[in-house]
Amino acid sequence: MAFDIDQSTLDFIRGHRVSRLATASVEGQPAVVPICYVFDGERIYTPIDEKPKSVGAGSLKRVRNIRVNPNVALVIDDYSEDWKELVYVLITGTAEIIAPGDDVSDHARAVELLREKYPQYRSMKLEERPIIRITPARIKRWAPAEKGPRAMADKTI
Repeated sequence: MAFDIDQSTLDFIRGHRVSRLATASVEGQPAVVPICYVFDGERIYTPIDEKPKSVGAGSLKRVRNIRVNPNVALVIDDYSEDWKELVYVLITGTAEIIAPGDDVSDHARAVELLREKYPQYRSMKLEERPIIRITPARIKRWAPAEKGPRAMADKTI
C-alpha cells in the first residue's frame, strides 16, 4: 500500500540524492550517517554498498543498531542562509536488513531502483549486498508558509 502524501512532498523525497539515517542502539545511543536511497511510494531502500568501510557489512553500527532496535528516522533537507528557503522532510519508521537470499523479488527490485537513480551503483554488485528496507510510519514535511503548505502523513501499521 503506497503512502498517501502530496505530490510536492513525494517529489521532494524522490528528487533528493542524500538523506541522513538515524538509528539507535538498544541502550538508546544514537548514530547518524548520510545515505543514498530510493523511495518507491511505500518503502525506502538504502544499500550497504561497496564504498570503503572500516568494518564488514554486518558490523556497521547502523546494521547492528537496526538488528536490536528497528526504529529509525530519516531527514531529507534543503538548507539555505535565507531561512525562508528552509525545507525538510522527517520520516520515522521501522527498518530491517534484507539479504540477497531473503526476499529475493524485493531485493532485486530495490537494486534495480537504486541503479536507476545512481549510475555509480551500476558497477557495484548490489545483488550480493544487504539492503536496508525502511517502512515509514510517519512522513512530515516542514517549510515556511511562503514555500507552500506543510504536509504530514501518518500511516497506521
